[in-house]
Amino acid sequence: MKRMLIAVSTAVLMTTSAMAQNIGVSMALFDDNFLTVLRNGIQELADGKDGVEVQIEDAQNDVAKQLDQINNFIASGVDAIIVNPVDTSATQALSAAAQSAGVPLVYVNRQPINLGSLPDNQAFVGSNEIESGTLQAFEVCKQLRAAGKSNGARAYLFIGELQNQSAIQRTKDVHDILATDMCNFITLIDEQTANYQRDEAQDLMTNWLSAGEPFDAIFANNDEMAIGAIQAMKASGIDMADVVVGGIDATQDALTAMQAGDLDVTVFQNAAGQGSGALEAALALARGDDVESTVYIPFELVTAANIQNYLSKN
Repeated sequence: MKRMLIAVSTAVLMTTSAMAQNIGVSMALFDDNFLTVLRNGIQELADGKDGVEVQIEDAQNDVAKQLDQINNFIASGVDAIIVNPVDTSATQALSAAAQSAGVPLVYVNRQPINLGSLPDNQAFVGSNEIESGTLQAFEVCKQLRAAGKSNGARAYLFIGELQNQSAIQRTKDVHDILATDMCNFITLIDEQTANYQRDEAQDLMTNWLSAGEPFDAIFANNDEMAIGAIQAMKASGIDMADVVVGGIDATQDALTAMQAGDLDVTVFQNAAGQGSGALEAALALARGDDVESTVYIPFELVTAANIQNYLSKN
């Protein structure tokens, strides 16, 4: 009888172990407001599921470190991997490592350069960046027109990390909108990278202000840079009512800035939705289910007119 009980207990343990799913997660950077919300979305969904464990690590914006994390996840026997890539132009190596080990991989938020050739057990969950910069730039254009600036307006453009597809596409979106008949009255004075960082954008805006060039608008690839620019402008005594400022992500800090009348435009990117969507895709791939290679979560324009709909989202 004792031997039988031991056998039954062992069988139960083996069944439980077989049902458990362990997911390795490599985030490009923990020290980022938007990515923190995304990371929390992964963790919260995992916490609500029985038998699901996630191991989340910080790649600290280091491509080599991220590849090491992927290889370590594979060596530890995870069932699937989620990656928020440090460098979207260097994702082939990550895909190749996971593919050779037969481990499913899901990219989240930042679109991999090899999106069109992902293996069957890999996917991307994020948003279509063509929407983000387009929504932002067109709304800034509309607000400048409403302010009577259609005879000529000047703007600065803050670019995110140059190696990331999101920064490349969002910047292109702005240029494309400014090339249209409706918005070609806007001239870009200068555009430089501030690497998605608030402090770098504040320093860059301070440098631009020292040149004394008149300007009417700010385009920023994300909210953190928009906030950095706002801080520099306010420190210089600029009335924020005279400048149209656009960001992207609709973070809580950005929405607070909008309520204060400092930020005029942002674009909601569902960080928690991307995180939970990536985990669902990873779990499905781990079970052997079919998953669409690309899962887009739409962007949404946010202004003072509809901000109440977004205050509790990101």
